[in-house]
Amino acid sequence: MKAMVYTEPNKVEIRDIPEPTLKEGSVKLKIKYCGVCGSDISIFHGKHPRAKAPLVLGHEFLGEVAVDGKKFKKGDRVVAYPLLSCGDCLPCRTGSAHVCNTLGLIGIDVQGAISEYAYVDEDVLFRVPEGVSDKAAAVIEPLAVIVRAIHQSNFKALDTAAVIGAGPIGMITGMMLKHMGASKVFISDIDEKRLEKAREFGMVAVNAKSESLNDAVKSATEGEGADVLFECSGAEVSVMQMTDITKVGGTICLVSIPKTPLKINLRDINFKEQHLVGTRVYTKEEFRQAVEYSAVINEDLEKIVSHIIPLKDSENVFDMIANPEFGTVKVLVDCTDV
Repeated sequence: MKAMVYTEPNKVEIRDIPEPTLKEGSVKLKIKYCGVCGSDISIFHGKHPRAKAPLVLGHEFLGEVAVDGKKFKKGDRVVAYPLLSCGDCLPCRTGSAHVCNTLGLIGIDVQGAISEYAYVDEDVLFRVPEGVSDKAAAVIEPLAVIVRAIHQSNFKALDTAAVIGAGPIGMITGMMLKHMGASKVFISDIDEKRLEKAREFGMVAVNAKSESLNDAVKSATEGEGADVLFECSGAEVSVMQMTDITKVGGTICLVSIPKTPLKINLRDINFKEQHLVGTRVYTKEEFRQAVEYSAVINEDLEKIVSHIIPLKDSENVFDMIANPEFGTVKVLVDCTDV
């Protein structure tokens, strides 16, 4: 079967590889779409601490059951909860398996799904609701990331929200906040094409090259600041600004995961009694909620997808994502086009 294989830093190849062995409890999936994630980009550049070449990338995938299993039948469209937890550590024993001490992920710690076929444990599969398009279904995994982040932030309807970074995660964050009743959603980035997309979703888009997110938020809130702020960029300059943009008693949710330590204004956290909370992935229940919610926001999830690349032509997908001229938001690999 054909698959995208990470072979060394800054290089992937489309290779013919053997199909994996079917294990007890697993089911064979014909992969339709697989999204390219920020973690895949990190792996591509050789900066992920666990990913080792050769590795089939991909954990954001939509598959079609190819052979009847015990729970799913041939033709069922499914998405997979891709986390790999040990089941024995303290987080696993106390209901937090999503932050297992040795947490792994499909496409990082085991072979991924940017491939024609994959074999996945039936216990982690969820049936895609009727009416959800294939494109929208392929975005369910990053949607689950945002479900978790919003839960962590204690966001409430009519809150004013700020999002730093209009990449796929930031864009879905803003979109979800709008759906959940935010009074205003401000989003900043330096990519004007992404900001144009954000405006289509009803967000107040701020180009950080020429405008101040802090000024825009303060102007709309009588100088108070945002109730909640979601940091989705991982840029040090943004991390330094986030406490100023957020109001007294407000919440800052760190959605991005910087690869190196960054400076932060802890004085503001003290003086403004702000709440700083991290978020990593999602619980299995939150993944289920994302599957269910995809039926409500199907059309907007489709709009998040900016590019679909055939598997056979995807060796340069990371270069395309890095090139601002393409204006990528969410890129899917069509694993049926080999």
